Amino acid sequence: MRHGCKVNHLSRTHAHRVAMLSNMATSLIMHKRIETTVAKAKALRVYVEPIINRSKDDTTHNRRIVFSYLHSKEAVNELFREVSQKVANRPGGYTRILKTGIRHGDNSEMAIIELVDYNENMLKETSAKKAKSTRRSRAKKAEAAPVEAPVAEAEAPKAE
Repeated sequence: MRHGCKVNHLSRTHAHRVAMLSNMATSLIMHKRIETTVAKAKALRVYVEPIINRSKDDTTHNRRIVFSYLHSKEAVNELFREVSQKVANRPGGYTRILKTGIRHGDNSEMAIIELVDYNENMLKETSAKKAKSTRRSRAKKAEAAPVEAPVAEAEAPKAE
């Protein structure tokens, strides 16, 4: 039974898996989006979101912890200088996984994983949706105007 075994091993040893996730996290932070398989993208999301959350507080201790995961000074500087400022007000959910279809070579499901605050196309769509999302109750409009008119029409034929 697999009770409590929640890590996707991705058919790799522990050292290989940790090295791969570290490299993928560094690439994601540097390039803001990468293309990979769906299984690797889901594993990377679990790996990188706590690192991004830690970058919100810029201390020496947090920088050393993040460096122990990423092993790249450039990625750590990019994370603490630029990415942390963009995600400062976001309570979580720093990455987005978009499925793109299958890879023709081995029929594996492919996906793009990206940092949420760096996709300008999706940010424009959400701001446009928020601008026109005013909901009004139609019941109040229906009660206000048409109620008086039918009453006047109904009384007119009775008087004749």
